[in-house]
Amino acid sequence: MAERAPGRRTARQRVGARAEALVASALERCGWRILARNVRVGRAELDLVALDPGPPPRLVVVEVRSRSQSRFGTPAESIDRAKVTRLYGAVAALRASGRLPDGTPLPRLRWRVDLAAVDLAPSLGDGAGGARLELIREIGA
Repeated sequence: MAERAPGRRTARQRVGARAEALVASALERCGWRILARNVRVGRAELDLVALDPGPPPRLVVVEVRSRSQSRFGTPAESIDRAKVTRLYGAVAALRASGRLPDGTPLPRLRWRVDLAAVDLAPSLGDGAGGARLELIREIGA
């Protein structure tokens, strides 16, 4: 596999980063606090780690799934049981450490895993009407 020049992203990575930024912004407008983005836990990556003010307040790991075309199904359809299992394993490891990788302590709150499904090109077409975001709470619970 060829190495990519530092700072160069694939189209897929750019779409994912755009979707994560949209989700983080939407959650912050709803009063959530984003604690970290793209958290590496072993071989897994947690897209967003956030505080949902509730009630009750919760520590939430948000898996962001996006699509810029509908040919391959919806963003929510792109996550399978194996991915959910890996997410829960990574969350358990993060919780056991009690800290984010940068050393920031995690709040001692109950937690959950949510799915943010982002359609970047809804039926009106790419760029027409903006992206559509659906937050699905407590996936795999």
